[in-house]
Amino acid sequence: MNVRKRLGAVAALLGTTVTGMVVATGTAQAAPSAAAAAYNGGCGSGYSVIDSKNVGDGTVYLTYNGSTGYNCVVTVSNYPGTSLYMQAALRLSRNDAVWNSSERDDGYYSYYAGPIYKYAAGSCVDWGGAVDSNYLQIDYDDHCG
Repeated sequence: MNVRKRLGAVAALLGTTVTGMVVATGTAQAAPSAAAAAYNGGCGSGYSVIDSKNVGDGTVYLTYNGSTGYNCVVTVSNYPGTSLYMQAALRLSRNDAVWNSSERDDGYYSYYAGPIYKYAAGSCVDWGGAVDSNYLQIDYDDHCG
């Protein structure tokens, strides 16, 4: 009987320890973030998405219209209806860090920034955007054609 009691006590202790280990080694999970923002058609008809990038609290989309040779950029928020600082930027590629006001749209918006259009047939573009942060993503000398 003594042996059974001891085995029972060891099993109970082991069960508690294992349970404690499972709890202690479980991974902490943050609250789920908002789903990535889908392209909203903000560039208009005839434009197809050719690239996109996550910019923190949103997604920036580069689109192209093969009939006109124009590229377009819009930055879409993951939090529609909430006013956030956003930026959309698009220009023909060049070797400077200065963006003219016609090459970007930035401010506080509730849905998206842009559209910004550039004729770019046969050229490369610099493009990118940001949503509610200093996390500005720009690709330089990209999508040439």
